[in-house]
Amino acid sequence: MAAYSEIYVEQNAEFSTTINLKDSQGDVINLSGYSASSQMRKSYYSTSATSFNVSVSNTTTGEITVAMSSANTANLNPGRYMYDVIITSPQSQVTRVVEGIVNVLAGVTK
Repeated sequence: MAAYSEIYVEQNAEFSTTINLKDSQGDVINLSGYSASSQMRKSYYSTSATSFNVSVSNTTTGEITVAMSSANTANLNPGRYMYDVIITSPQSQVTRVVEGIVNVLAGVTK
C-alpha cells in the first residue's frame, strides 16, 4: 500500500521534495536500476495531467526527488489535485509508493 502525503506547490516558484523509501521492516530500499515517475490530475478520471520531474537521487539510500520548475508551476491553476509516485524495477515491476493531494497555492507576483 502506498504512503499518503499531502504536498503544497506555490504558483510561479520552484518546487522540490525528497522521498526516502523503506520497506515494511523499515529497511532502506536499494533503487539501483529503478526509474520513477509522477503525475498530478484534477481527478482520477481527468484526461489531462501535469508531470513532475522525478529522479532517483540516491540509489543506496532509497531517495527520490520530485520537482517542478517555476515555469511549469506558473501554468498551474490554483486548487486541489491528486498525485502519485511510481517506481519501476529493472524487471519492469511497477509499484505505487506515494499518493495524495497536491494543493496549488495562487501566486500574486507574475
